[in-house]
Amino acid sequence: MTNLASPHGGELVSLLVETERAERLREQSLEFKSWTLNRRQLCDLECLMNGAFSPLTGYMGRRDYDSVVDGTRLADGTAWPIPVVLDVHGPLADDVQPGDRIALRDGEGFMLAMLTVTDAWRADKSREAQAVYGTTDTAHPGVSLLFEQAGDVYLGGTIEGVQLPPHYEFGNLWFSPSEIRTQFARSGWNRILAFQTSRPIHRVHRDVIVAAAREKSLHILLHPVVGVSKPGDLHEHGRIHCYQAALNRFPAHMTQLALLPLAMRMAGPRESMLHGIVHQNFGCSHFIVGPDDGSPPGFETGPRFYGEYEAQAFLDRYRDHLEIEPVFVERHRYSERRQMFLPASKAGEEALDITETQLRTLMMTGEEIPQWVSFPEVLDKLSQVYPRRNRQGFTLFFTGLSGSGKSTLSRIIYAKLVEDGRRPVTLLDGDIVRQNLSSELGFSRDHRDLNIRRIGFVANEITRNGGVAICAPIAPYRDSRRAVRELIEENGAFIEIYVATPLDVCEARDRKGLYAKARKGIIPEFTGVSDPYDVPERPELEIDTSDISPMEAVQQVLLFLLKEGYIDYRD
Repeated sequence: MTNLASPHGGELVSLLVETERAERLREQSLEFKSWTLNRRQLCDLECLMNGAFSPLTGYMGRRDYDSVVDGTRLADGTAWPIPVVLDVHGPLADDVQPGDRIALRDGEGFMLAMLTVTDAWRADKSREAQAVYGTTDTAHPGVSLLFEQAGDVYLGGTIEGVQLPPHYEFGNLWFSPSEIRTQFARSGWNRILAFQTSRPIHRVHRDVIVAAAREKSLHILLHPVVGVSKPGDLHEHGRIHCYQAALNRFPAHMTQLALLPLAMRMAGPRESMLHGIVHQNFGCSHFIVGPDDGSPPGFETGPRFYGEYEAQAFLDRYRDHLEIEPVFVERHRYSERRQMFLPASKAGEEALDITETQLRTLMMTGEEIPQWVSFPEVLDKLSQVYPRRNRQGFTLFFTGLSGSGKSTLSRIIYAKLVEDGRRPVTLLDGDIVRQNLSSELGFSRDHRDLNIRRIGFVANEITRNGGVAICAPIAPYRDSRRAVRELIEENGAFIEIYVATPLDVCEARDRKGLYAKARKGIIPEFTGVSDPYDVPERPELEIDTSDISPMEAVQQVLLFLLKEGYIDYRD
């Protein structure tokens, strides 16, 4: 471990060991326990090893964790907002002990670091969620991840870094904190404004960033998150092309673009503080904080977990505890009368704005986009990711109880779209998938969840390549369906169709006698009888097949696809 001087206070930690030590750790790694990191954990490990999470020297022990959860600071009093621990499950969680050494590996099995465990404890996730996120509601995607995906046992300990995770795409845009600091020094930059985003940069962002930099005489670091961003965000490769296109709209020789491998928690005010500390470690003196900084997506139309400007008020209270200056910006709207963006408080009621979701819809439906929204070169890149709906891939995800009619509907829809012949179509029926993709799985909650995620993986590949995937599993659990939606919506459209046929109708139709066996206890954990079905909250389409024929139900689906532009009339 080495410590590098920081131009804005403190020291920059690097956990990468010398080459000789790294080779020795690789040789010894087979003697120790092993853990394969998921994408979120890979991001955390990279930020620990390269110094982005300075002053942390490894995963937090129990004392630091408790102090952060309860008091937004490490045990030594240093401001720190969010726990950074290694969450594990399964056999490793059952027998891990302090003093154990664990080889941390990526998905291909390459060893990235050696963890020496100092603490291991079972998480109190409700306490953590309430303290860090301000809620235990799983509608919050960060809370959902904590409760439904994160392991129940937390590990703290020291890290010896062997190698950073490799980045093969856009290699000239990846910088460690020490590398970007060196570049800043070489260029004579010492006052730098960081702007972090997980969305494309449009005209309003450019104007706000440049105005803030001009007012305070700052250079600009565009620092987009391309680790784990927010649900519904454009796929990182598409966003990076947009950032490269927008870069030419910023002052020449005054702006740097660098990619940030951060896993966002969407923890509102606490998330904003984490962003500030990370930017500080990357050598920045200032960072922009917007009106909804750190919030999960969907607050424009769905639940708002944090108040507007709440992050700014929170950071204002912590100014003296940070070595970077937050720059608070107001929401801006476009004034047609003055032909410019103005703060909402000055823009007037007639001023205009547009959300990323609205822009995406305009692009996919082929409607005209006002000139004030974005730059032509950015829209050109976006059009490659968001083609008109009649040319993009999509997934039809039927869900409902056994006997609801979803398999019949999916087969008929499959036949109709194959007849249409304008896109390749694949049917992923629940029984077919069970036979060919998940034959070794049982029907426990974990196995059902894994089965749905496998279906989602295949459907995503089909959608990403412009095809149509038709899925018809029972998919009883809301968290599994949400995970599949988030995966697919990075690359195309996800259309959830809830076949809402009541249980008594499904049971009366039961040709296989499954419900009767479930009632007798012969089939355990049967959905609707001895295992729950989470009713979809906001499906794109809901169909009850109790009193309509399959062909009538299919017409509802086809009319929806026509109305939304996924299929169209032939010219």
